[in-house]
Amino acid sequence: MNPRDLLHRTLSGQSVPRTPNGPLAVHFCAGVAGFTVRQYTTQARLLAESVLRYHDRFKPDAVWVSADTWVSAQAMGARVGALDDEQPFGGLGAPLVRTARDLDRIPAPDPSCQGRYPLMLEALARVVAQLGQEAFIVACFDQFPFSLAAALAGINELMVKVLDDPPFVVALMERCLEYGVSYARALSGAGADLLSGGDAPAGLVGPRAYRELALPFEKRLIAQLKTATRKPVSLHICGRAMPILAGMACSGADVLEIDHCVDLGHACRIVGSGVGLWGNLDPVGLLARGSASEVRHAARRAVATARACGHTRFVLSSGCALAMRTPQENLEALLRCE
Repeated sequence: MNPRDLLHRTLSGQSVPRTPNGPLAVHFCAGVAGFTVRQYTTQARLLAESVLRYHDRFKPDAVWVSADTWVSAQAMGARVGALDDEQPFGGLGAPLVRTARDLDRIPAPDPSCQGRYPLMLEALARVVAQLGQEAFIVACFDQFPFSLAAALAGINELMVKVLDDPPFVVALMERCLEYGVSYARALSGAGADLLSGGDAPAGLVGPRAYRELALPFEKRLIAQLKTATRKPVSLHICGRAMPILAGMACSGADVLEIDHCVDLGHACRIVGSGVGLWGNLDPVGLLARGSASEVRHAARRAVATARACGHTRFVLSSGCALAMRTPQENLEALLRCE
């Protein structure tokens, strides 16, 4: 059983000889390969080479193909960039969308030509060509509709609109849904094993607003992707997601990526055995700043917790993206804890 088979069997609830692993290694891969974040973020060949060198060095069961959380916003017309070579891309200048009229200026999605979509599809194809029969490949379709709306309108402005103008928020999320579905379908076609999207701002609005605004769009996007691609879909909401965890479990996602703020035992009991959990070691306080022995102890405790809860669909990972300066011995301790 190779790592790809191990992950597929785990996420389908089948018996496996060990717990698989898949740390969220994104910009960390650039550091392993000796490239800057800007090079990694803007050149398909270097992004793919970074992932391949990372895999060759550490041999994780799963690898991630992701650049940052602004790929779709850029494709929709937002101005993005970074102030120096080692910063991930973020929004620059005024928000793209301020009023309902601005929605009409957003073109229909076309992953073949918009923004960095072609770059990401090429990078994924390169990784699949080298690792597709061996490693489990997670491709990030960037963001779920609420988070993408926050990138386009500005997170502070969107939070105000949630209270003052819900129809505007819904209309904006409809456009975001179109892009999420289109991009994720293209990633599936390029060979991804799992389609992952983030919705971190949805964790900030409170359980009621999450259920009324964010969750329905999560459900629609996930349902459309599973129908169109037959691939599993993962939902990532970092931070203190416990108040909305039950809602996340109802989204239709095959996997929930949970951060270290979420108690793993409680999460196992809340989501039930039919939903996978991916996490949830602290990427900064433990993996970047702790010792290898502390990482090994925490990793073994996480595996034991999932097993004690009877949760077979568990993948050991960092709770969020690895810090670029994570000590390599700490990552080794996570990957070889069993």
